[in-house]
Amino acid sequence: MPSKLVIVESPAKARTLGGFLGKGYQVKACLGHVRDLPKSKLGVDVDEGFIPQYVLVPDRKEVVKELKGAAGRASDIYLATDPDREGEAISWHLVQALGIDSRPLHRVAFHEITRQAVAQAFRHPRDIDVRLVEAQQARRILDRLVGYKLSPLLWQKVRRGLSAGRVQSVALRLVADREREILAFIPQEYWVIGAELSKVGQPQTFNATLTGIAGQKGKLTVGDDKQAEGLVSRLKGAPYQVAAITRKAGQRNPSPPFITSTLQQEAWRKLRFSAQRTMAVAQQLYEGLPLGSEGQVGLITYMRTDSTHVANSARDEFRDYIAAKFGQDYLSPTPRIFRTKAAGAQEAHEAIRPTSAEREPERVKPYLNRDQTRLYELIWKRMVASQMAAARIETTTVDVHAKTRQETYVFRASGTVVKFPGFIAVYQEGRDEAGDESETAVFPPLNKGEVLELHNLSSDQKFTQPPPRYSEASLIKALEENGIGRPSTYAAIMVTLNQRDYVERVDGHLKPTALGLAVSDLLTEHFPQVMDVAFTAHMEEELDDIAEGKRERVPVLQEFYTPFNEVVTSASAAIPKVKIAEPAGKDCPNCGRPMVIKYGRFGKFISCSGFPECRTAEPLLVKAAGVCPECGGEVVQRRTKKKRFFWGCRNYPKCSFSTFGLPLPQACPKCGSLVVSNGRKQERGECLKCHETVTSAPTGRDEPSGASPEPREGPVGVAR
Repeated sequence: MPSKLVIVESPAKARTLGGFLGKGYQVKACLGHVRDLPKSKLGVDVDEGFIPQYVLVPDRKEVVKELKGAAGRASDIYLATDPDREGEAISWHLVQALGIDSRPLHRVAFHEITRQAVAQAFRHPRDIDVRLVEAQQARRILDRLVGYKLSPLLWQKVRRGLSAGRVQSVALRLVADREREILAFIPQEYWVIGAELSKVGQPQTFNATLTGIAGQKGKLTVGDDKQAEGLVSRLKGAPYQVAAITRKAGQRNPSPPFITSTLQQEAWRKLRFSAQRTMAVAQQLYEGLPLGSEGQVGLITYMRTDSTHVANSARDEFRDYIAAKFGQDYLSPTPRIFRTKAAGAQEAHEAIRPTSAEREPERVKPYLNRDQTRLYELIWKRMVASQMAAARIETTTVDVHAKTRQETYVFRASGTVVKFPGFIAVYQEGRDEAGDESETAVFPPLNKGEVLELHNLSSDQKFTQPPPRYSEASLIKALEENGIGRPSTYAAIMVTLNQRDYVERVDGHLKPTALGLAVSDLLTEHFPQVMDVAFTAHMEEELDDIAEGKRERVPVLQEFYTPFNEVVTSASAAIPKVKIAEPAGKDCPNCGRPMVIKYGRFGKFISCSGFPECRTAEPLLVKAAGVCPECGGEVVQRRTKKKRFFWGCRNYPKCSFSTFGLPLPQACPKCGSLVVSNGRKQERGECLKCHETVTSAPTGRDEPSGASPEPREGPVGVAR
């Protein structure tokens, strides 16, 4: 009898479904989109209703041929692509490419790849949702119109190989605007006066900070060293006494289960995974992995979602697990129901959660690699915590008066005590910046009016700080808050900004390059509508309206394209050619003119500013402290074909030493060789030659050595 053909995107997903469906079903992978707009031309007939001119993706031709043959022999065809707009469009393209629109077709969609979910989907197939296909096509055409019109303009006015995208360019503007804000920031000096205090005659001390003057409103500002010295001088001989003790009970509630953006943010904060790496690992967990006798099964629900909704059955399962594992006290009194804050969220989708509460991280760990284990543990703990009881806390604030002849000064100390951990016993959300946590104090038992003993007075010079540069996590958060992009686009945006050399990573944060600033400024000046955050968010809403059947594709595209094309046409002649000359800090060894940093197809390099008269050029090398542990040569920064940075010996290929570890700014004091970070804070490292442990000044946040690179991406001879 003819078998039933099931088409999915990936071989891994095909293996998992094949194990569930058994005999009578043939499961094949299409490897993603089989049709797309052509690369060599616009591929959209703007005069005839924006009709897309799709062609077969070149490296999918053999796949399409094989699928056609299988479809011809099948009694029924099931399209089991992912449950979102992109997946719906892939199914629609398969129908067109295979010529099977007259065959028995069934669209099946499931948000988790488990035996029960797959069986349920196959019992209740549906037709392809044309509204979702229309929305996906509108996005693809819109992005093609913007990219095809603006990218050649950047080639003419800046340099070849650049790209401009509807969402990517707005993300670049956010990064560039933040950098302008940082550069324009003027630090203000201030001083912090601190007192180390204790009960009289007791060893336990606590710290309090000068905040004001009794009877006066507002915070006391200490602006310079003379004012600080005068205050310390007056306060040294003052008596200190507890003026007030305030205790306030409160509680903290858990965060909702992950959606795509929050998973990417948290994976960066806690694991230092890039958005691209997070999605690649999540895809593996979703599509299914072999778990011994249990067979191949999907460990998490679909990872591209903007909804925090959790199915009732899943929520009940996790609540039963919490009650059995932790006890009733740790279970929230009523089921927690979360409403997503993301604009245009599709509530019919589910949050990212484990497919079973019983698959604890420790239980599945033997079957997963390191990245899979760490990301799965994050997802599992977040889901469990979301249905746990609130943490009960008590915040204590102590005001201490120091009486001088002129004034009574107020010192304040605050501390928080966890009375009942609740969900904190399992999981706490990470923070974007290290300074987010407020300082807390541990107090001895104190009473109002009690006299205190002063042990030390300190005065520390501080300066106000500019807003921090965006990290991948905080940029994704900003995009989501502004309604820019959707779950499937965040990782691609981060990759493009990096690949086009628009940004570079500095201490784990995104700094726009001179090229990135120039491109952002040019586009913002001449195409303000395209670069406008509110306008881009509005376009996302328009696409959502198409998916919901509220608007038609062609009118939405026409409303955008007509004014956009007019601006492009008029701006082409008006935009001057942009010359980017970033100084390299050295002179040309041949003609003496300044050397400048330029951008080529392989990244940055140094060239003589007298080009083309003088064609002197050399690689731009960032040198590390210390020397190569194998040959004693210099260690310099390089990057792989996928543009991932690593450190290698300058004597390559004679010496093949290389490492992904982050070199610390000081060499080994014992042998003078290279020291690579081995700690989360990157203040401790190990010498790669004599294995001496070295403590160094902090280098800031970057990819820690704990985030292992993929072996296929690494250079030959990677030091592990």
